[in-house]
Amino acid sequence: MKHYTSLLIIFYLLIGCKSERSTENPREWSEEQASEWFDQKSWLGQSKLQPDPSINKKEFAVQYHQHKERWDKAFAFLKDEDLSTIEVGNHQIDGENVFVIVSEYNSKNPEDVPYESHKKYTDIQYVVSGTEYIGLADLSETSVKTPYDEKRDIIFYHSDEGQNLLAHPGNFFIFFPQNVHRPGVKVEDNIPVKKVVIKVSNQ
Repeated sequence: MKHYTSLLIIFYLLIGCKSERSTENPREWSEEQASEWFDQKSWLGQSKLQPDPSINKKEFAVQYHQHKERWDKAFAFLKDEDLSTIEVGNHQIDGENVFVIVSEYNSKNPEDVPYESHKKYTDIQYVVSGTEYIGLADLSETSVKTPYDEKRDIIFYHSDEGQNLLAHPGNFFIFFPQNVHRPGVKVEDNIPVKKVVIKVSNQ
């Protein structure tokens, strides 16, 4: 009996160790584990901004834990900066690892905006003022319009599919290299939009 009990203890210890190792590596998490971690929002700090439901939680968990210091700096920028007064242009946060592009433009007709994706950087996109649609399409539903430009880190696509996500002050989006997106599309009218895009290096 004592021998049987000892075997059970060893078995549960081994299972526990395996489980602990699994939770330490987001690549081994289930979708449920990734969602639970994501929804706790400890990664967001004290920011009141809301992540859009379209964000791939599993992919974000992997990327965040791989480069935690970069993501923490990016979210600290969103929380601490006065985005309503920040000047248009590029702003450095952490050299080439994390930087910001601030732009102002009028939202466009959908036929005038191609889909795009990036390889070197992941985008955090936040509309400071105005509203726009951001299209999101599956890569399998697109065809390449303009091949990859390494200097600009961008590929352009054709697509008649995809969904429109409403971007407005208060919510932000994260687009990974596999996320083909189309920003800056008008909701009803072509209106002025101010947007912050934080580029977080994947390398």
